[in-house]
Amino acid sequence: MDWFIFILKGLCIWRITHLCSAEDGPFDIIITIRKWLGQGFFGSLLDCFYCLSIWISLPFAIWKGESWNQILLLWFALSGFACLLEQATSKQ
Repeated sequence: MDWFIFILKGLCIWRITHLCSAEDGPFDIIITIRKWLGQGFFGSLLDCFYCLSIWISLPFAIWKGESWNQILLLWFALSGFACLLEQATSKQ
């Protein structure tokens, strides 16, 4: 996989994760889903950007990984890339 595709995937993962964990979404769809899920496992998963990025990066890694080793490395690398983007863009 070349670097351009990796960076594009990382940006996609960051955008999807940020939308699900920190934004209301178009027409308040995301906030409605968050309220509906409540405080259970899935509701708390949407509260944590870092936890959510792991699960959102998994399908991207499976999609492009050619072996189990590559899938595992891509999974955590893509999640890590999204986490670095979050730290670089968040107001702390």
